[in-house]
This record gives sequence, structure tokens and C-alpha cells, in this order.
Amino acid sequence: MHGDQHIWRVWARILHRWGMIDMAASFLEAAGPLNLLGAQVVYFTQPLLINAVPDDHLIALTRMLEDTDCTQDFIAYLREANST
Repeated sequence: MHGDQHIWRVWARILHRWGMIDMAASFLEAAGPLNLLGAQVVYFTQPLLINAVPDDHLIALTRMLEDTDCTQDFIAYLREANST
């Protein structure tokens, strides 16, 4: 089990509520190497996001975007969450 899976559950619930699980999973798959750039954007904007997003969620997001295996695990988690 992945260490950030408790945060992933929160994200999956939010994406499910917005009807965006499939879109988020597809976007992460299509972005591929650009996910690393996304992690850098999160790092850069972290001072602006700190009041809107919990710090542990920002760290989990950057960790997921930087590690392709972790990204694939999150995509699989989203797909599984959407099928239940």
C-alpha cells in the first residue's frame, strides 16, 4: 500500500463528487513526462497554495507527479475507485 493512499482517497472523493475521475486519470496518463513539470509548478506555487491546500496534500501531489510508478499507481487507484 502506498504511503499517501489516505490522501488519494480524499482526492478521489473530491474528483468523484465533481464527476472528474476519468478525466483526471486520462490527463495524468496523457501528460506522461510533463507530470514532472507539473510537480515543479506545484513547488513554485506552494507559497500561494499553502492557505488553500494542506501542506501534506501538496507534498503528496509533487511526490506523485515526480515518480512515474507512483503516478501509475494513482491512475490505477482512480480507475478502481471509479468502478466501485
